[in-house]
Amino acid sequence: MAEERRFRSASGAPIALRRRQHSASCRELAVRGPRLQLRSLSAATSAVWLAAYGLFALSENSMVLSAAILITLIGLIIYLHFVKIDQESLLVIGSLGIQVTSSYASGKESTTFIEMGRVKDVVINEAIHMQKVIYYLCILLQDPEDPQGVSEVVPLFQSSKPRLDCLIEVYKSCQEILEQRKTAPQSS
Repeated sequence: MAEERRFRSASGAPIALRRRQHSASCRELAVRGPRLQLRSLSAATSAVWLAAYGLFALSENSMVLSAAILITLIGLIIYLHFVKIDQESLLVIGSLGIQVTSSYASGKESTTFIEMGRVKDVVINEAIHMQKVIYYLCILLQDPEDPQGVSEVVPLFQSSKPRLDCLIEVYKSCQEILEQRKTAPQSS
């Protein structure tokens, strides 16, 4: 069963939260940001090429045009493959762990897996950025030497930056599974 809801990012851009429940202890939560706009991409490319043509007209050196074309193509490839993230997803499996996946515009995916034994909690944290308070979801990893301590904080949805209302939805889903994990060993 999958449901999708519309939200806004911290910058006001439209994002979508897709929540899919695979089983009682397995949920997938994916935040999809706005797609790459062909209009803005075309405008940026045209501006660079017009500037290069202007330089070419002044200098009459064809290397300027060749360099502009090469630089924009390389820049576009780098942007699509390493910068522009279309979707960030969180797969929470109560008995195994949490898988965090970022899908780039080029199709490349980056995946991190955190074993459930290392997860202390999932929390909503706040940070002050410029004159705004920004909320973000993060995973607290348990310190192996101190069971009450936290060894690392892993922030989630860094690219899409959902607002608090969206983060609360994700937080509640994660907490339901974490609560099942905490109560399961005591009942057996």
